[in-house]
Amino acid sequence: MASRVLVRCVRSLARPSARLCAGNVTLRAAAAPLPLTQRSFSLLSCNQRTRQTEQTRVPGSLVQVCRQYGDLPPLTLEMIQDRVMYVLKLYDKINPEKLQVASHFMKDLGLDSLDQVEIIMAMEDEFGFEIPDAEAEKLMTPEEIVQYIADKKDVYE
Repeated sequence: MASRVLVRCVRSLARPSARLCAGNVTLRAAAAPLPLTQRSFSLLSCNQRTRQTEQTRVPGSLVQVCRQYGDLPPLTLEMIQDRVMYVLKLYDKINPEKLQVASHFMKDLGLDSLDQVEIIMAMEDEFGFEIPDAEAEKLMTPEEIVQYIADKKDVYE
């Protein structure tokens, strides 16, 4: 889908003699920094029959330079809470109907200390950082886990 949109945009910007195949098309800026008016782009056609590459010059006034990062969007408290609740609902010893944000793992959900350790390990896997044992023992509700993760990831709302 994105390659089709890219093909249409490039076709509208490129000279009429440049031909693109309907297959997988990528657009790359030249690696060496050029003046804005002479920035060149490569159109790479991945057709099985032709396997050809054509160079096309696109005027600098039509090119908008933007930087895109591969990182995830910033966390919010709501996003953290949704992810914590999702992981807990997938845990086989927790009844999803009884699970609430303020539910105590041992008193309300009937889990033991080993289950609580498994939950903390699942949260470590989900959020990509280690929770020290001294802190993990204090996390007895989903709400406490959300607050702890928000503090560690510097999420304030």
